[in-house]
Amino acid sequence: MQETADLYNILLSPWLWLVIVILFTIKKGIYFVPQNRGYVIYTMGKYSGTLGAGLNFIIPFVQNVAADRNLKEQSLDIASQSAITKDNISLQIDGILFMKVTDAGMATNNVTNYKIAVIQLAMTTMRNAIGSMELDECFQNRDVINASILAAMTEATQPWGVMVTRYEIKDITPPQSIKEDMEKQMTAEREKRSVILTAEGIKRSAITEAEGLKQARVLNAEAAKAEQVLAAEADKQKQMLEAQGKAEAIRLVAEADANAIRVIGIQADTPEGKKAIQLSLAQDTIKAHQAIASQSSVVLTDGNTGENIANTVAQAIAVSNAVKLG
Repeated sequence: MQETADLYNILLSPWLWLVIVILFTIKKGIYFVPQNRGYVIYTMGKYSGTLGAGLNFIIPFVQNVAADRNLKEQSLDIASQSAITKDNISLQIDGILFMKVTDAGMATNNVTNYKIAVIQLAMTTMRNAIGSMELDECFQNRDVINASILAAMTEATQPWGVMVTRYEIKDITPPQSIKEDMEKQMTAEREKRSVILTAEGIKRSAITEAEGLKQARVLNAEAAKAEQVLAAEADKQKQMLEAQGKAEAIRLVAEADANAIRVIGIQADTPEGKKAIQLSLAQDTIKAHQAIASQSSVVLTDGNTGENIANTVAQAIAVSNAVKLG
């Protein structure tokens, strides 16, 4: 009973309650804020600041944390929506948005729900961008659409303490009839390119063949010219060699004749040589008279034939002596 009474007295002790209130108050005044988070503080219902990462103190019961904002970059899906192009084609478009909170106080005080506000703004801006372009431009200029939406949203979200870092269109879906027309157009375009490439190939082949024929003709002409030059050069060399051969033969014959005459002259100086010359001249003279006689049945003579032969022999001896002296 005594222990129960003591415990009851402790629980009713004002000091105990005072310690509990102090500990609770201290706990309410200390905050450990995580990295990339922002705690929005209200003082008596009025915005007074934002707590950054780390250990922070506030006045308990006077100040309180009104909002906890994530300061990391976040991605938001933009649901598929209908948009009408400049040429009145209805498209289904969806996208994705990247954004981050740059000021936790503005994101809390200036807009009710910044995520919903950013998504609604993205959808409206995207419809406006699509409405300013025709269908072909929408498919060809996605980067232009993305840049246009990003620029418009960056300016519009500044008062909210939010920065849009990137916007991307994920898919553009045209109506089924338009898709069929586009497929037909793509097929026709591919066939057109195929025909163009085939014609271009035939053209290049013809040009290459013509160039080959031209080169072949040029080479044949050059070969024929070179052959003619070589033939002319060969004829020239042949004629020169023949002329040199004839000149050499003439020289050799002349030398042989000169040597023969020299030897005859030397031999003619001897008694035997003189007799041989006389005999040879006499024989030649007789042969000459015989040849004249064979040409006609009648031979006229002056009766001095023997004397003429003797004179001829004497003249031959005189010529032999002159050759020796020379």
